[in-house]
Amino acid sequence: MFLCDSHTHLDQYPPDELPQILGRAGEAQVDFILCAGTSVASTRACIAMAEENQSLYAGVGIHPMNVQAPVDEATYDALKSLALSSDKVVCISEIGLDFLPESPDVPTQYQVFREQIRLARELKLPVIFHSRESHPEVLQVLREEHVGDMGAVMHYFQADEATAREVLDLGVYISLARPLTRLPELQELAKTLPMEQIVLETDAYPQPFKKHRHSWTEPRHVREVATLLAELRGMELEEVAQITTSNLMNLLGRPATGTA
Repeated sequence: MFLCDSHTHLDQYPPDELPQILGRAGEAQVDFILCAGTSVASTRACIAMAEENQSLYAGVGIHPMNVQAPVDEATYDALKSLALSSDKVVCISEIGLDFLPESPDVPTQYQVFREQIRLARELKLPVIFHSRESHPEVLQVLREEHVGDMGAVMHYFQADEATAREVLDLGVYISLARPLTRLPELQELAKTLPMEQIVLETDAYPQPFKKHRHSWTEPRHVREVATLLAELRGMELEEVAQITTSNLMNLLGRPATGTA
């Protein structure tokens, strides 16, 4: 049995913590971990980490909260070059729309989102996307851009059943994370989602606001999410691990036999 974490930000941790983080993940049988880029610099760091660690893989992307200007030809070429620089790059991530009051200029977010989907189409890579206060708008872009041609995942899903059905109808995977452990409505929804469209993640990121370091979310917590999903579905943990791993590997076009 091995588990996959389809979305992390391990590049944001101090480098000297990485061996311990990966050690704890290995003990939890989390052997495939995707590091999402959030800027050109972050993407470069994610790729470097993936090159140095067998269990790590990388996504190329500019996060909507990091949008500073439209994606011009130079930026597009920089992202493309990074995506082609390593076979450890497996997706375009983290991209999307974010409509918090303090979020960057919305028209620019749209342009950056669409250009990165264009890159995904050109390189035949799947998309793992962010959506905050923007579900209808994100799903409209995905429909217009025919994201089903590349495959996609809605990262850190916490939305309602109607949104879930729209996502599923697009052929997009739903990624469940630790909110599953605390949101009763999400637990009820998880009982009915088609298993063949579920992947798992942690969105691991440094959390200094938590009192104790051991409470920070890490890739090892994918096992906690998988265990609860198994309980909710009346399944064995090994079966949930096998299905969700197979789903992610199918999306990424990789064999579901480990990290090699």
